Amino acid sequence: MSRHAKKLRDHDINPCLVETDATTKCMDDNNYKKDMCADYFLKYKNCRKFWHGIMMQRKRSGVKPEMPSAEERKKILETMGKPY
Repeated sequence: MSRHAKKLRDHDINPCLVETDATTKCMDDNNYKKDMCADYFLKYKNCRKFWHGIMMQRKRSGVKPEMPSAEERKKILETMGKPY
């Protein structure tokens, strides 16, 4: 596995790993017909948008690391409910 692929599979780096896997599975199950997986793509897009907003907010506030760790993200989601 390439270094880039390993980064994408890391829960601390990719906050939308579950959505990514669900989208990929849907595409596999539906013979890569993208229109059959529109809901999965929308969930993935909303996940990326949500965590990008969190990351930008932390960046503006000077918080490091800009992307919360998997543990921090879990706590955020428990507090807010799943917003996407």
